[in-house]
Amino acid sequence: MIAPSILSANFLTLGNEIEMLNNSSADYIHLDVMDGVFVPNITFGQPIIKQISSIAKKPLDTHLMIVQPERYIDEFADAGSKIITVHYEACTHLHRIIQQIKKNNILAGVSVNPHTPVYLLESIIYEVDLVLIMSVNPGFGGQSFISFSYEKIKQLADLRHKKSLQFLIELDGGVTIENAQLLYDAGVDILVAGNAVFGAKDPTAAITLIRNSKNNR
Repeated sequence: MIAPSILSANFLTLGNEIEMLNNSSADYIHLDVMDGVFVPNITFGQPIIKQISSIAKKPLDTHLMIVQPERYIDEFADAGSKIITVHYEACTHLHRIIQQIKKNNILAGVSVNPHTPVYLLESIIYEVDLVLIMSVNPGFGGQSFISFSYEKIKQLADLRHKKSLQFLIELDGGVTIENAQLLYDAGVDILVAGNAVFGAKDPTAAITLIRNSKNNR
């Protein structure tokens, strides 16, 4: 599956960009929410997501790169999010926040930064619907893929298999048409792609190529 990230979209024509995604083979629309505290960038919040939700035909996959996400979980759910992912590193009471997300009847995810080992998730792994591996340092689009991420994907996929769990593995950062197949093969279920989609001459075709790369071997 593929979740194009609107962090790389043209915000002057955001409505048109969402309509393009509606008519594409994308599975989700990925929303990177940054607060300038947890990461060195500020993006957008609930009002923008609510507007996107009013025209989006694909589920909204909201990734909160913010401190104290528990203060805003309900608002992001009300704005139309179908998945809310919080960062392991930003949550003092991670279990409580995961339960707060689930009380809104949406999927709950947890994300880890490049330096965070996946084994630290073992105590929460039974509770989540999705684990998001950051394959770049969060904050800005267009960064190069961190190669050790392949090993983290394999470790997480092995943990899922050993514990007979069904959570989805998502990866965000440095995704390209060229490395998509390797990432799927390593165990990823959902690829987040920003520049690889919105920087392409034909974004719809790029989405299809990334999404179907596993089937085109």
